[in-house]
Amino acid sequence: MTQEQNFSSIAAFIWSVADLLRGDFKQSQYGRIILPFTLLRRLECVLEPTKEAVLAQHQKVKEMPEEAAQKLLLHAAQQPFYNTSPMDLDKLGQNQVLDNLDSYIQSFSPDAREIFDYFSFSDYLVQLNDANLLFKVAGKFATIDLHPEALSNHDMGLVFEELIRRFAESSNETAGEHFTPRDIVRLTTSLVFAEDDDALTQQGIVRSIYDPTAGTGGFLSSGMEYLYELNPNARLATFGQELNKESYAICKADMLIKGQDVGNIKQGNTLSEDQLAFDTFDYMLANPPFGVEWKKVQKAVSDEHKMKGYGGRFGPGLPRVSDGSLLFLLHLISKMRPADEGGSRIGIILNGSPLFTGGAGSGESEIRRYVLENDLVDAIVALPTDMFYNTGIATYIWVLSNRKPEERNGKVQLINATEFSDKMRKSLGSKRKYVTEEQIEDIVRIYGGYEESEISKVLDATDFGFRRITVERPLKLALYPHDEARLAALQDDKGWKKLNDELQQAILGALRAIGESQIQSRSSFNEQIKANMRGTKLPAPALKLLYKHLGEQDEEAELCATKGKPEPAADLRDYENVPLRESIRDYFDREVLPHVSDAWIDESKKDAKDGEVGIVGYEIPFNRHFYKYAPPRSLEEIDADLDRVSADILELLAEVHS
Repeated sequence: MTQEQNFSSIAAFIWSVADLLRGDFKQSQYGRIILPFTLLRRLECVLEPTKEAVLAQHQKVKEMPEEAAQKLLLHAAQQPFYNTSPMDLDKLGQNQVLDNLDSYIQSFSPDAREIFDYFSFSDYLVQLNDANLLFKVAGKFATIDLHPEALSNHDMGLVFEELIRRFAESSNETAGEHFTPRDIVRLTTSLVFAEDDDALTQQGIVRSIYDPTAGTGGFLSSGMEYLYELNPNARLATFGQELNKESYAICKADMLIKGQDVGNIKQGNTLSEDQLAFDTFDYMLANPPFGVEWKKVQKAVSDEHKMKGYGGRFGPGLPRVSDGSLLFLLHLISKMRPADEGGSRIGIILNGSPLFTGGAGSGESEIRRYVLENDLVDAIVALPTDMFYNTGIATYIWVLSNRKPEERNGKVQLINATEFSDKMRKSLGSKRKYVTEEQIEDIVRIYGGYEESEISKVLDATDFGFRRITVERPLKLALYPHDEARLAALQDDKGWKKLNDELQQAILGALRAIGESQIQSRSSFNEQIKANMRGTKLPAPALKLLYKHLGEQDEEAELCATKGKPEPAADLRDYENVPLRESIRDYFDREVLPHVSDAWIDESKKDAKDGEVGIVGYEIPFNRHFYKYAPPRSLEEIDADLDRVSADILELLAEVHS
């Protein structure tokens, strides 16, 4: 039996306990019982060799301070956890099973006991007891051999991952929030680790991996598995934080089973309460929630942005509140080791919005500007649609690094992997496709090959930047003092209603006194209306109301000027995005002036960072770089299709009438 067959058969046997639960529990609840029971059985198997020593030590340390007692018990257990109960799953008896089992679980060391608490395991034990199933289920798990001699930490981890997968699939209505499909996890991990394969095979290698949205621990497990395949003797220390308590419990249980320090797995909101604030990591992997608003943590995030600036995590900018994806990207970047200390590599899965949402100067654009101008983006891979449990939208893997190889410096590789997938035999929620192992290898090979092709483009980071210039055209105002519709709109304006009655009547009288129905000069209009006000002063706000309602842009009218300079027409104001590589003057002369000869650039609109004319913006129009022109079908072809459809309709109608 192969290793894969071995762990799969053990996982299948463990999951078969669900046969006992059917009828009394919903399918989506099976994992909430099977996972903690599996953890419990594994822990007692691991602790079995030192159980007597721990019980003996427990008698000696009862009167000692808790912290000192815990250290001695951990030493006696020779593990990062212990249990001080003489019980195990095979000694629960038949009369007080619930009390005995609850006492057994409460006797674990705090880190291990917390996992069962977050599973709400006690509640499920009560339900099992009420259904007369507790003794049967506990007895079934007592027969499963999960001793380290039978299953190494690595293999036990694979078993637990398989159980997590089955649990996620059985409750796939919410799986996508906390569980990333294994094929996507594997692809992302492979891309992030790809540049380091040679280094990772060295003896005694120790690396760290971090996931700020750890979910059930899929990325952490995949990183460990990838490294194990390269070098079974290498060590990967795992770190993570997860908001959802049940997912946190699963992740922490998985790490405990694999021999990791579970003190590195934290529970809470990463954006508002970073519990690993002073740590940096070699590798980081994340699949933050797509398009989820961050209103609940807005104050904490905004305060950090304002008070700490670039000394905190969110210095470059803040995205709109409706989507916090880019906040997680900035959070990960803040965890990168300095390049001279080995640097870091990041793999993060994002939807399409972070590529282009937000114009020049917006929070999103400033974040893209930061990562591109600091040469952190290594590659972006477009994934097929329908790859995730709870959404079918387009998604992308961003690979970031602050220690790029020389040939990648200043460059960004775009890979269009949207055709790299196979259809699943059975859909799981919105997931209808998966990426095969061969396709993962192909994508990683394209990434490593770093060559231009139909599905791989290598661009300069500056290719994604532009300056947004403001193009103005002169105001040329024609005014209509007797137009009834315009006069009615004027008198309905809130600003007009704030004027006193005397001023209103004076203005209306002055307008009636003007002899012309259309005036092509604003200065002439000013002279005539002021001359007819009969001593009543015409304030500037009132004059602006007249321009607003009685005036209209007219290219035949006289140009409006102030202090000798033409005034811009707000309605004709336009914006042009000039590529960063190009002179804005050359662009303007070529693209704008031939069409509007009287236009000019508003040179007061300057970038806040470099002081140059035009606001710098960045966007990554991924699809534009892979656009293929498809010529329209010929008219003959379309006519033939219409004829066929018409014939089919006539045939159906004939059948109806026959």
